[in-house]
Amino acid sequence: MFKLVIPSVELFDQKNNLFINEKGTEIQLEHSLIALSKWESKYCRAFLTKEDKSREETLDYVRAMTVTQNVDDSLYSRITEDLLLKVYEYINNPMTATYLYVDKSAPLNREKITSELIYYWMVALQIPFECQKWHLNRLLTLIDVCNRKSQPQKKMSKNDIRARNRALNESRRAQLGTRG
Repeated sequence: MFKLVIPSVELFDQKNNLFINEKGTEIQLEHSLIALSKWESKYCRAFLTKEDKSREETLDYVRAMTVTQNVDDSLYSRITEDLLLKVYEYINNPMTATYLYVDKSAPLNREKITSELIYYWMVALQIPFECQKWHLNRLLTLIDVCNRKSQPQKKMSKNDIRARNRALNESRRAQLGTRG
């Protein structure tokens, strides 16, 4: 869960010639499969692409992520670029301690990931539907773990083991800021 604090602002109403104070408020957001499916049902296209989203599309995703009840829709127009950057940081957070080795020599799967595909994976891997409320990156990691664990174990060659260990060590050095 992410708490987005939208600060108070003072606006001028030209029609009535007076200043209006808009209270600041806090809304709770959840980057989840539920939010993803809400956004995709509105736009009828995959959200999880590298394709840029317009400001309105991005704010619609923030609306879909909102779990706070009865939020005034005008509040979303007060979300600044700085606040959106905080939302993006939250969206991109892995939300798990699990690190999965990625074989860079393996062919890339170019299949577009949609909410329905994720629901299919949940059904196929017998992941309970209450996980649809989890942070989406955590759910996708669980799906990846379940998929890997359900595959037959393949033997790694010595070169593969060395390459994996080298990559892990480089990653850890980068995270810790140490040298080898």
